[in-house]
Amino acid sequence: MKQYEAEQSPEILEKLLQLSAQWAAEQNCYGYYPNTEADISGKRIFLAEDEDGIEAYLLGKIEPAKNMKSIMPEGTLYFEVEELYVVPEKRSQGIGEALFRFAEEKIKKEAEFIVLSTASKNSKAILHFYLDELGMQFWSARLFKRIGE
Repeated sequence: MKQYEAEQSPEILEKLLQLSAQWAAEQNCYGYYPNTEADISGKRIFLAEDEDGIEAYLLGKIEPAKNMKSIMPEGTLYFEVEELYVVPEKRSQGIGEALFRFAEEKIKKEAEFIVLSTASKNSKAILHFYLDELGMQFWSARLFKRIGE
């Protein structure tokens, strides 16, 4: 498996849009819609590839903290992971963890924290992945309940 940070190119963009559409079709995340080119523009792109092509991607960007005073001081630089996706046939093989750690190593001199939100329908599994396998800490939660139905 090869991991690298990719520049956005027409070929990479096309593949990411295909993978995003595949992810949306799985319907395993609340409110996930396929990406558009605008959703990917300006993001850092980390990829895991094997001989068959891209098997995972991580999208994110470095941001200064704003209106997060209960979490970190204003202006603190953090890397916001917007998406981490592994193709279904490659899951539970350590690819997502390896790609996350690769991205972490690449951005550690630029940001103080990695931050992410997740929308998986399998909250226990996703929390196990991020907390137990990647060593992240649970700092806050945003919960939703549909009303009026």
